[in-house]
Amino acid sequence: MTRPLRFLFGLIAYFFFFVTFVYLVGFVTNQYVPRSIDIGPIIGTWQAVIINIALIALFGIQHSVMARPGFKAALTRFWPQAIERSLYVMLTGVVLCLIYWFWRPVPGELWSVEGESLRLLLWVIAASGWGIVFISTFLISHFELFGLHQIWSDLRSRSLPALTFRQPLFYKLVRHPIYTGFLLAFWATPDMTYGHLLFAVGMTIYIIIGIRYEERDLKNDLGEVYEEYSRQVGMVIPGVGKNRL
Repeated sequence: MTRPLRFLFGLIAYFFFFVTFVYLVGFVTNQYVPRSIDIGPIIGTWQAVIINIALIALFGIQHSVMARPGFKAALTRFWPQAIERSLYVMLTGVVLCLIYWFWRPVPGELWSVEGESLRLLLWVIAASGWGIVFISTFLISHFELFGLHQIWSDLRSRSLPALTFRQPLFYKLVRHPIYTGFLLAFWATPDMTYGHLLFAVGMTIYIIIGIRYEERDLKNDLGEVYEEYSRQVGMVIPGVGKNRL
């Protein structure tokens, strides 16, 4: 594959994922999209639960396994390293599309807030979560996180700089603000249906498991500086989840 083709693939992967991510906001909030957590074909409750759990598991497996160094090393034996991240981004978007299409609502409500002020507060918290996710991608490197830096460097025949440790803004409060934002976005809702609860619980379990693998990789890559950081800063809640000496 030539450099221009790799560059084109990376751009397509980025914009495809961007569209699927924007849809995710509507999917979780049940706003402005034809299918969402609570909008879609109705089937038997247990059938819906099994299908939805399988979809969450598929996302967790793809998102975690492809991020591991061992998988990357095996992949780049036959796939260009410059677009390894772009493939990850592309397949994440594909899995999200599968979730959107095959997810089935689970009827029933755990809670439904009636007071307008409280409903507004919950929507503000959810919106803040999405905002934290988006801003946090830029605090470290949005373009590297989604493969654009890699394809631009490849197009110019330049190598990527070495990984360095930084601690901007939200990263001074928690080690994983992107996950913090997702948790706020998933859980802060004025209408918690059983389907939404299943999604929130499933994604929370994935986040807890995924963080453990991510932390291990970061410690291997950054060494003592990240060890010290993990002892001083909480995991996804400020002050909570610090590693002990």
